[in-house]
Amino acid sequence: MSQPKIKRRVGIYEVGRTIGEGTFAKVKFARNSETGEAVALKILDKEKVLKHKMAEQIKREIATMKLIKHPNVVRLYEVMGSRTKIYIVLEFVTGGELFDKIVNHGRMGEPEARRYFQQLINVVDYCHSRGVYHRDLKPENLLLDAYGNLKVSDFGLSALSQQVRDDGLLHTTCGTPNYVAPEVLNDRGYDGATADLWSCGVILFVLVAGYLPFDDPNLMELYKKISSADFTCPPWLSFSARKLITRILDPNPMTRITMAEILDDEWFKKDYKPPVFEESGETNLDDVEAVFKDSEEHHVTEKKEEQPTSMNAFELISMSRGLNLENLFDVEQGFKRETRFTSQSPADEIINKIEEAAKPLGFDVQKKNFKMRLANSKAGRKGNLNVATEVYDLHFCVFVMWYTFMSYSCIKVVIVNRYFKWHLLFTWLK
Repeated sequence: MSQPKIKRRVGIYEVGRTIGEGTFAKVKFARNSETGEAVALKILDKEKVLKHKMAEQIKREIATMKLIKHPNVVRLYEVMGSRTKIYIVLEFVTGGELFDKIVNHGRMGEPEARRYFQQLINVVDYCHSRGVYHRDLKPENLLLDAYGNLKVSDFGLSALSQQVRDDGLLHTTCGTPNYVAPEVLNDRGYDGATADLWSCGVILFVLVAGYLPFDDPNLMELYKKISSADFTCPPWLSFSARKLITRILDPNPMTRITMAEILDDEWFKKDYKPPVFEESGETNLDDVEAVFKDSEEHHVTEKKEEQPTSMNAFELISMSRGLNLENLFDVEQGFKRETRFTSQSPADEIINKIEEAAKPLGFDVQKKNFKMRLANSKAGRKGNLNVATEVYDLHFCVFVMWYTFMSYSCIKVVIVNRYFKWHLLFTWLK
């Protein structure tokens, strides 16, 4: 028989299965208990984050996602913290990674690839206009929603314009090697905007070709190919597509095509429909710092709720001759009788109603993991009465309850379940 299920809550969110896992974070499916909306809950261990000096990067990721409010960017709903964890509540995107689409179906036709590229460029242009550079653009960080629209994620390596040095350039080498611009590899400073455009060009190549433009098992050889833009467009591409890719994958950032020129490109503009959306007001970043504070006033409530043990049909049949709950009692002998019934009511309501009915009758109630022990301390004319109950989940929203009665006489039990009004009557038989 399966064990009791633990239902975890973080604030207003009911936490479910793990849907992703990385070095510093787990992503779990969760549901807003107030609205029923599905979300992705990114959970980070504070101790690990601080130990590996990742706090500033995490703060930057949160601040960036709060700053970027675009329909093609994974939405950040809120940030919470506890004594040991950081919780980032994100939009739950159901269509998987763009990378998986390429792996499973191969290269795309130019119209489909163009639609994704248009959405990508629109997002990148929006980010750059707000001083944000992603720096790790690749198909694995591009998700798809239920309608097949692009959703850019993972701003963990993003840079804000405040990080630009006095020479006007960024100086941190980051990103995935196959998608990184030559000037980033040279480690002499680079412009975040033109470096992002290079990555967009590599992504476009992968979409229409089905393979990487720069690839080599030897890292130094790979860097050489990237630095010299050593690639060849596949023969099935149109002239205008080859021309655009070649202009984006220009190893010289000074002569590389600009964002404005891409937006005005003949191949790019075909069937282009930029998204129309309203931007919200000011962005509040107070909670970004608050999640790292130790003060309990900033902590979210974490709670684990027990769920009843689940039982399938085979387990139910196997127990038809009775359920042994003798280990719940101190006595090992005496009359034992079992009664079972089903209910459509929630398990916790069943338990609460039994407790409400039992206490006025003088029973001492002990509860644990949807099991109850009712002990009557006052002995009757025919001995003491002990009652054990347990609630099981039968997988179809019905709960079955076992009562085990132990005493030196028979017991009559009357259970009335109608319109959720419960009365439990225990009567000694004369």
